[in-house]
Amino acid sequence: MENALSAAIKENTTPEHQQLEQLVISHLKQIRSDADYAQLLRNFYAYFSAVEAVCVPNISITGLIDLSSRRDSSFIARDITELGGNLDNLPAVVVPEINNLAQAMGAMYVIEGSVLGGPYIVKMLARLGIVNGVSFFSGYGAATGERWKEFVTALNSLSDPLAQQQAIFTAKETFANFQKVF
Repeated sequence: MENALSAAIKENTTPEHQQLEQLVISHLKQIRSDADYAQLLRNFYAYFSAVEAVCVPNISITGLIDLSSRRDSSFIARDITELGGNLDNLPAVVVPEINNLAQAMGAMYVIEGSVLGGPYIVKMLARLGIVNGVSFFSGYGAATGERWKEFVTALNSLSDPLAQQQAIFTAKETFANFQKVF
């Protein structure tokens, strides 16, 4: 399913993706309690909610027709609350510049792609005794693969070379800026 733009983004963001993944795993390994996990989720919430706030206005119904049914930062907020945490005094974040559909889809590649690692994170948390507050990382459940394919199809519909370059650049920036939250 991955071809065209999605493959180019994957190839061009590999270093940023791997650095972020290592950073998140390092933080996950330090979790010892629900409070620790809630603190980690606050970083995710601060960044994802800020990125969504600039992406959503730039995604038309034709860009991603099922946007309103996709997992979003409200799942993280519920998880934080379930764990006894709060959304006060969130860390500062820097989001990429997003002014059009291509940039928004590049950023959403990172946001939506995070669902693919979710099952591994849920298993890792379970081994640490953390079983609450995992709705965000549970993604779309059994439909996760299908939902990712639907996103990739929408992403790959961006065929203009300039739009593709903007999407790639924004995805790189989205990965890099997310690292700064930690």
